[in-house]
Amino acid sequence: MNMDDIKGNWTQFKGSVRKQWGKLTDDDLEEAKGNIEILIGKLQERYGMARDEAKKQIEKLQS
Repeated sequence: MNMDDIKGNWTQFKGSVRKQWGKLTDDDLEEAKGNIEILIGKLQERYGMARDEAKKQIEKLQS
């Protein structure tokens, strides 16, 4: 799954994100709406992750 696939399948991917990162709110996910850069920022904010780590975890979740 690539970044375009996430945008197209955001509803399904959002469920996986919720399971993985429970601290993200519905508002956080609604704001992201498939935009990976916003999602990375939210992970950094809520979990104190480095940008590279957040991106790596998202990519792992995609596969």
